[in-house]
Amino acid sequence: MLAAVVEAQLADPPQRARIVVCEETFPTGALGYWARRLAEGGLVAALTATSPRRLAHPDGGPKLTGTNPLAIAIPSSDGRPVVADVSMGRITYGDVIRGVATPDELVPFGGARAYKSFALAVGLQLLVDALAGEEHGAVLLVARPEHDPVPAFRELAAGVRLPGDGR
Repeated sequence: MLAAVVEAQLADPPQRARIVVCEETFPTGALGYWARRLAEGGLVAALTATSPRRLAHPDGGPKLTGTNPLAIAIPSSDGRPVVADVSMGRITYGDVIRGVATPDELVPFGGARAYKSFALAVGLQLLVDALAGEEHGAVLLVARPEHDPVPAFRELAAGVRLPGDGR
């Protein structure tokens, strides 16, 4: 489904900005892939999606929210978009599937401050659920950029690897 949504945005970009709500969208794969495709097409993208409930509150209890990734991609005139793609889990569910981590290790990231990533996971969960329904959805904000902040930011970063560099 995300492939069709991304292709539709590239074929008919918004005049300024558009929000696209996808219902019953799981699994989505790496959201950064889709956001990068949009940025490489000259569009700003913010994409989030829900997953099965896999994260409990940092203090314990039942699994309340998915790992709910968030990908943000910003195009650049230098041809190298900045693409941030994060899951709210300390590890990914893919790590559990591959056997390199246990389900007990799938907790909100941030150590002593995990309540921050848990709060973001809850906010993303409820945002998507409110717009797409409870059957695992996705929400995409896509927009035409008015400015090109990436080259100046890369200069400021002075050679530091930025999100999305080197894929």
